[in-house]
Amino acid sequence: MIKKNLLATFLILCIVGCSTAKTGKDNVKLIELQTEMRENPEGISVENPCFSWKLSGNRQDVMQTACKIEVATSEKDLKEGKNLIWSSGKIASEQSLLFEYAGKQLDSGKKYFWQVVVWTNAGDEIKSKVQYFSTAINSASDWDMAKWIGIGDSMKVENNRTILPARYLRREFEVGTSKILRAMLYISGVGSSMPYINGKRIGDDVFGPLPTWYDVSVPYLTYDVTGSVRNGRNVIGVVLGNGRFLTMRKRGMVSFGVPRLIAVLKVEHENGSATYCTDEEWKATNKGPITENNEFDGEKYDARLELGDWTKVGYDDSEWQKADVMETPKGKLTAQLSPCLKVMKEIKPVSVKSAGNGRYIVDMGQNMVGYLNVKLNVKKDKPITMKFAEVLKPDGAELYLDNIRSAQVTDIYTPAKNGKIAWEPAFTYHGFQFVEISGLDYEPITSDFTGKVIYDEMATTGTFESSDETLNKIYHNAYWGICGNYRGMPTDCPQRDERLGWLGDRATGAHGESFIFNNALLYNKWLIDIEESMNEAGSISVVSPRYWTIFNDDVTWPSAFFYIADMLYNQFGDGRSIKERYPAMKKWVEHMSATQMKDYIMLKDTYGDWCMPPEKMELIHSEDPSRKTKGEVLSTTVFYSILQLMQKFANMNNIPEDAAKYKDLAAKIKDAYNRKFFNQETAQYDNNTVTANILSLQLGLVPEGYEEKVFKNIVDKTESDCKGHVSTGVLGIQHLMRGLTQHGNLELAYKIATNTTYPSWGYMIEKGATTIWELWNGDTANPAMNSRNHVMLLGDLIIWYYENLAGIKNDPSNIGFKKILMEPVFPEKLNFVNASYDSPYGKIASHWKREGNSLAWEITIPANTTATVVLSTKFGIKPEQNSEGIHSVKEADGKVFIELGSGKYLLKSSNF
Repeated sequence: MIKKNLLATFLILCIVGCSTAKTGKDNVKLIELQTEMRENPEGISVENPCFSWKLSGNRQDVMQTACKIEVATSEKDLKEGKNLIWSSGKIASEQSLLFEYAGKQLDSGKKYFWQVVVWTNAGDEIKSKVQYFSTAINSASDWDMAKWIGIGDSMKVENNRTILPARYLRREFEVGTSKILRAMLYISGVGSSMPYINGKRIGDDVFGPLPTWYDVSVPYLTYDVTGSVRNGRNVIGVVLGNGRFLTMRKRGMVSFGVPRLIAVLKVEHENGSATYCTDEEWKATNKGPITENNEFDGEKYDARLELGDWTKVGYDDSEWQKADVMETPKGKLTAQLSPCLKVMKEIKPVSVKSAGNGRYIVDMGQNMVGYLNVKLNVKKDKPITMKFAEVLKPDGAELYLDNIRSAQVTDIYTPAKNGKIAWEPAFTYHGFQFVEISGLDYEPITSDFTGKVIYDEMATTGTFESSDETLNKIYHNAYWGICGNYRGMPTDCPQRDERLGWLGDRATGAHGESFIFNNALLYNKWLIDIEESMNEAGSISVVSPRYWTIFNDDVTWPSAFFYIADMLYNQFGDGRSIKERYPAMKKWVEHMSATQMKDYIMLKDTYGDWCMPPEKMELIHSEDPSRKTKGEVLSTTVFYSILQLMQKFANMNNIPEDAAKYKDLAAKIKDAYNRKFFNQETAQYDNNTVTANILSLQLGLVPEGYEEKVFKNIVDKTESDCKGHVSTGVLGIQHLMRGLTQHGNLELAYKIATNTTYPSWGYMIEKGATTIWELWNGDTANPAMNSRNHVMLLGDLIIWYYENLAGIKNDPSNIGFKKILMEPVFPEKLNFVNASYDSPYGKIASHWKREGNSLAWEITIPANTTATVVLSTKFGIKPEQNSEGIHSVKEADGKVFIELGSGKYLLKSSNF
């Protein structure tokens, strides 16, 4: 029986929400309108861009029923409905995510305006504000007049470190007297660059274009500079840094040469247009203040070499050389897909303490990634040295640098005169919590320093808090670790001489990250990097872009190429990577099947179940054979899961013959795998490691009827051998938390998540961590590999936070959270969870709290979506069907399934 007071409470809250909504028709509105997942983007290069929007309002059960999109070349024409280049007409559709343009071919380098009208099930007709986008200059003719320029000097090498000063380039030009209507700058300064026009910095991007495999594609940026260009005399100036174009190490990393620049400035007048390009008439110098810049080693800035007003008209550049015409990079100039890095937040130090001998230790209180802005009193010719580290030595007076390896991680500023300076580097970054400052003759204070936190521009979309402080601190550490490793690609670490796009670190991690950050564009870009880094045979480099070129021809690390494409489809509703990357995916599968498979077993594995917690605290990797999972087990299980995805991808691409082929191959692999590795008597795989068993279980290879027995082995091994702690390396941890929960041992999953003894995430916190470590024993292991800012060990933990603890999950029957599955779990020792996720359709919120035997669960479901709420029937919650927003109520298998429309709901139970 359902208690009447519980039912009444539930229904009243629904009615309150509805009555509030009905007070005005303007209650529902359109927000977050985007073109290609960006608001008013400049320089998009797709032929048929996709438009998205969200509906927002207080009303219950709001659904879009129809929409109309119109596009024009002027805002006036759009508003008047004249000279439209596309009108979709009124279309009966709920689609508000990635609605594809289907009009006339868009012109190169043109600005377009668009607007959407939406109709709802309540009779609303809502017109959006006018939005715009501009197209890239995609044809070769647009770049014909421009030349790659720079200074054709050579780098110095010291102990394998590359040293090259920044180069400064400028050109003055005349703009006619007729009114300037529009001015657009298209520019690629690689590795890094900062453009100026008439003394004004253009944009606020950090480092400029994102790193790519430059032998295939070279990104350029697009800026609207209408407000910077003027009639008469103008000047454009660009500073070039080394970035990832010039190798940071002579040996061991790929280099593409010294930095270079290409740019096209198009100015539209009332009486015509003019184009200005990079050529040999530009002036250049490498004798400016940035004498060294290297992302591993830091930046040296000599203020005595400052160039004055070189970005302003009339500057005397007679001592500068003519720019050299440089060799054109092999890659194709391509409009950059995703936003650049930005300064995303700023933090202040928590302390500054003297360390003796004129040294001061600045403690930021947080392991962060970016650079330090300083405001200091300096003495002429006396350098100020800033050295960066994640941790201190035990004495608290020395930086711990052993884990930095060969990176110099040092910025040096040399003053030109006595007085106050404000400075920050332009072309380097550091992973750090502590900074050692030397060269001052006084003790600085915390207000003298600001930490500039940088990562790829993207929205923070998730929040999470709970009654367990360890869970909260892990989430905090995950947040800082994830954003700190976004550098135009997801990197492994931000502090030592590596900072590369290792595929294995993100195979599953990208999914969890997508709840915290809107990382769709970053990962779309990275999938392109992975494809462009492949070789002709079809091998995938496990570092992409392949600045370290590593073609192992194993399975587990390259799986990220497939898993992330699927993540983008499920989480963001974007299947374009699956369609565009499918030929490359198919090529890899065929290559691996032909070269690395014998008797339907995948033979090759390189890294094993990386970072399995070792039995001795000083080890990096376990030496115990019973803890190690055989490479063939790892490769075969993961390859099987890839084949499952390839069946799905083939069907999405309308290639049923491929889907049938992958299905057949997968069946043969499953049969061969179980014959070789599965012991039917014990229900154990190979040597019974947790990873061998959980991969087999979660990836669908366990023979029917043996699932419970295999799961029991997972639990027994975790509880007995690992004492209820983490029992896998990076491959097993991708499935451990969800696997334990899904198969009925939530409490063990919760124990693993909240442990504070080794090995655990909580152990890192107990040792002072504010990010996630590379090793479970990062405080005691060999410093050759103990980064204090890695995220690969998170595995599926963040997914578990959102999908299991909070109950916020994309319903597998749909994509992009158009339909939401809300089925939270309730660990015995957890009293509340309060989480939210700003999905592609809007904010989803889940806040459950228990007091004694009572449970209260507040839910927010965004407009134009529905949700299935699933709870045990023992809770006694069964609202009446057909109440406002409640579409259906069903019971099955001891659960109640409540189908809800959008809105806010409160469910209560006293039977918890």
